[in-house]
Amino acid sequence: MQKIIFSIMVLSVLNSPALAETMTNVYGRQAESLNGKWSAIVDLYDTGTHMEIYKNRKAKESSEFYEYSFENGLCLNVPGDWNSQHPELKYYEGTIWYGRHFNFTQDGKRHFLYFAGVSYRCNIYLNGEKISSHEGSFTPFQIDVTNQLRDGDNFLVVEVNNRRQKDAIPAMSFDWWNYGGITRDVMLVSVPHTYIKDYFIQLDKHRPDLIHVSVSLSEAKTGEKIRLEIPELHKSAILTTDENGKAMLDLKVNHLIRWSPENPKLYQVSLHSASDKVSELIGFRNIEVRGTGVYLNGKRVFLRSVSFHEEIPQRLGRACTESDAVMLLSEAKALGVNMVRLAHYQQNEYIVRGAEKMGIMLWQEIPVWQAIDFDNQETLHKASEMLAETIQRDKNRCADCFWGIANETKNTPSRNKFLSHLLQVGKDIDTTRLFVAAFDLAYFDTRENRFVMHDDFYQNLDLIGINKYMGWYAKWPKSPSDIQWNVAMEKPLFISEFGCEALYGQRGNASMTSSWSEDYQAQLYRDNLRMFDAIPNLCGVSPWILFDFRSPTRMHPTNQNGWNRKGLVSDQGQRKKAWYIMHDYYVKKKTEYQ
Repeated sequence: MQKIIFSIMVLSVLNSPALAETMTNVYGRQAESLNGKWSAIVDLYDTGTHMEIYKNRKAKESSEFYEYSFENGLCLNVPGDWNSQHPELKYYEGTIWYGRHFNFTQDGKRHFLYFAGVSYRCNIYLNGEKISSHEGSFTPFQIDVTNQLRDGDNFLVVEVNNRRQKDAIPAMSFDWWNYGGITRDVMLVSVPHTYIKDYFIQLDKHRPDLIHVSVSLSEAKTGEKIRLEIPELHKSAILTTDENGKAMLDLKVNHLIRWSPENPKLYQVSLHSASDKVSELIGFRNIEVRGTGVYLNGKRVFLRSVSFHEEIPQRLGRACTESDAVMLLSEAKALGVNMVRLAHYQQNEYIVRGAEKMGIMLWQEIPVWQAIDFDNQETLHKASEMLAETIQRDKNRCADCFWGIANETKNTPSRNKFLSHLLQVGKDIDTTRLFVAAFDLAYFDTRENRFVMHDDFYQNLDLIGINKYMGWYAKWPKSPSDIQWNVAMEKPLFISEFGCEALYGQRGNASMTSSWSEDYQAQLYRDNLRMFDAIPNLCGVSPWILFDFRSPTRMHPTNQNGWNRKGLVSDQGQRKKAWYIMHDYYVKKKTEYQ
């Protein structure tokens, strides 16, 4: 299986011949940040390609002129979405050209442009020539520019388009803001000619004393020695590459302290080759399913979760910095969680690494959200690529315990074929984690007098997520404490979404849905938690959602005004009454599972 790890990743290069497989641990490499102020040109009618904006030409003769210029115009912060930086771009969906100069001196190394995230599709131009393209807002990509860089001044242009399309992921409609732009870090990464391109170092899924190690050099060199060191464990080993420049090893360890929410232990791990060295902090844990339970390090756990979007509500924009990640994760931690479901897409690396340090398990999913074009092979290719890129970036992050492949999709043959392919792609790359999806198909069957779900695809998954908004989108069929569930009884069942909208500070009738009040939201939470206690295969819950978030689909002029108000915390950071109910519930569950 380990040999497939590297071959599957070729999916990520199919989008453009110039794209290179993203190296592991980019933030641990020598790099120059290209963040900062970038010049920008808004291209509403998509005429920029015809005008060859990317060449950044200047008039040299008195008869010459060009109807564009990167100078003395719009500037945008990178990383950052354009929607929150200028009022006229709040709802903008279309093309914006980014441009910036940077200096470079030849040094005999290899050099890659690394983009941590660009929303949604982009073309990359360097010194007037197109060098690559990428689609997908939430995964990184890199481009080998060793032969394109010039001594001295270089000009980099990124053509970004966030227009929604039927074959995109997500597609035409989704319940969050369609942020556009270069929303994550940009770096010029420098490595030796032959460098340690890839490695996967994780604990066996079941055994607490066996670490699987796989390493790949950038060149197919046979017989190269790579030294692995874990100083705190007093462990070192030599791996020898095969004819493809790859090596594998099983490392027996004793007295390993496994990572957990209670003790998020990380070890310094380093790899040395003849020409390269890379090191980072890595945690080791076992995550598995036994019957209807989820077991972390051999101990049954109750998943005390919550979701949040990659958004800073007070700033009305994308979360893109390490301090943003700390803010989001700290508020989740205060609620009493041991897990966060990152909704509804892969979030930035600061959040993932921050969760690892804070002891928070992660459910991370690709944005196969509701109405995807499941019959389109190109859409399937994009989804497969996104999943592969996600696992490639985060496969050494022990906080990532669950790979999510879909949310609220309908049961059709084309969907089942689509998701089956995704599941195979994921499992061919990574067997150490659990594969999951969230369904909204459970319903109350009046003949059986209980909740049921008719969707056999769940049998392919390790854990079943159920989104059910009782008391909001669905009426209560009887008293919550009298409701029975018969859904995926042989699997762990996780309530992946529930809740309702409430405007912070609004008081009203606790039994009136249309009050949009904290009182109604609080009572709804009490009722749902009573119902959950009767679910025999329940393994955890995750209310929707931690913070109020922006969404154009929420059009009530006074209670929503472009905001989904289901948050336990308002857009201004104020905790609603339901926050305290959820906090107390998690305190109780933590005690029960100690």
